[in-house]
Amino acid sequence: MTPPRKILIVGGGTAGWMAALHMQHLWGDRDMEITLIESARIGTVGVGEGTTPLIKEFFDRLGIPESEWMPECAATYKCGIAFPDWSTVEGHETYFHPFFSEQDRAHVSHFWDNCNLRRDGFDIPAHPDDYFVSTAMVRQNRCPIAQTPGVPNAVYGYHFDAALMGQYFRKKAIELGVHHVEDTIERVQLSEDGRIAAVETEQHGALEADFFVDCTGFRGLLIREALGEEMRSMRDYMFNDGAIAIPTPHEEGQALSSETVSKALSHGWCWHIPLVTRMGNGYVFSTDYISHDEAEAEFREYLGARAEGREAHRLYWKPGRLDNHWQKNCLAVGLSQGFLEPLEALMINVIQSTIESFTHCFEQGGFSNQQQETFNQNVNLFIDGIRDYLQLHYKLNTRTDSQYWIDTRENPHMSDHLRTILEAWDSNADFDRVLFDHINQQIYPRTSWYCMLAGMGRFPEASKHAMRVPVRHQQRAAAASQQQAMDFWPHQEYLQQIYAAKA
Repeated sequence: MTPPRKILIVGGGTAGWMAALHMQHLWGDRDMEITLIESARIGTVGVGEGTTPLIKEFFDRLGIPESEWMPECAATYKCGIAFPDWSTVEGHETYFHPFFSEQDRAHVSHFWDNCNLRRDGFDIPAHPDDYFVSTAMVRQNRCPIAQTPGVPNAVYGYHFDAALMGQYFRKKAIELGVHHVEDTIERVQLSEDGRIAAVETEQHGALEADFFVDCTGFRGLLIREALGEEMRSMRDYMFNDGAIAIPTPHEEGQALSSETVSKALSHGWCWHIPLVTRMGNGYVFSTDYISHDEAEAEFREYLGARAEGREAHRLYWKPGRLDNHWQKNCLAVGLSQGFLEPLEALMINVIQSTIESFTHCFEQGGFSNQQQETFNQNVNLFIDGIRDYLQLHYKLNTRTDSQYWIDTRENPHMSDHLRTILEAWDSNADFDRVLFDHINQQIYPRTSWYCMLAGMGRFPEASKHAMRVPVRHQQRAAAASQQQAMDFWPHQEYLQQIYAAKA
């Protein structure tokens, strides 16, 4: 397959404009034309407003400073995710999933050791919240930017308004030279060999290209409707297929937090994401157990007066993914390639990874059938690894207040990788060796798996006495993290500096 010289991206939103911006940045000085077509009549779905640290690398490669884009997207910093009420184990009713930073290296080995001793029945502390500076920063309402000279920044992600982010990417991509067409597609033309030849539009006629990027959301106009690619269902693993999103104003006088909150409710979980302009809230659930109407009523009661008069946005999806994200001369990016659920804010990671892996194929010297096959295999490994990590949250829950939580915990459907990891943790196996063998291609490293398993209290009854040294390690780690956190800016104060500079 010859590398493309004329690329048409169909659909805007975060996925479309992120793809356009990345491709134009890489290839803008080559003999290549990149066009994006979007319809003003078709809205976009802003499922997530949180990210992992991967997106910072995207901005850094493009040379876009935070002082430029964050104010335009109502963005805040993110140190990690809190998970209250997933577990009922005493002392483990909540835990924080941090982003691992350089400051944590001095104590993380003690965390791993304590977890493994606790797995062996020793009565010693092994809760992750005591060992990581990001957790301490959140407790002190700080952000991951160091204010003490010589101290490196912590690792972090962001919270942002997804609609504003799409608009910002559009502005930057057009500035770099991406052609923008506003029109509605009426039909997709296929060539005799089954490849996409053109899209026919209402106002601009047929738009031809030699490669197409499908960013048309759940519809999958090109990859599914035109090329016939089918979605592989993940419903056996991931039960959730609906959400209610209700933004609310901030509580007066409350400092902006640098954490996402993913709190368990009766039939699912809800997110709370702090933006500068509002609090993003959503309730994620399975329609097998609760309807959208019932979920909205429960969620409004939970949010209280802040939700009065606020419009609820209803989301629907079928959890799954494509087998072939790159088929013939079409690449699916974003919701068109599949979606699992919003937990851990991973959709943008999938978008970014897909785009960057695709352009890497181009940079490697061409588009062979072998490259295409390897690309699809790697994207599927990436998504399936996400599925395993997400499903583990549900397998570890200990709630008994609804059949939903019982069924997600007792669900017999899980991958061999996840089953092996869970069985290794529950036994006297070498857990680190098992992790090493089973988390290749996955976004979450060793520490994240330890944090979830230990944070949810997945340990046997303590049958052996405490050991003095591990207890002291925990105490020193907790004290050091609290002290180290003071090297970082108060979150709201630092945001004020960034936003003032932009103004």
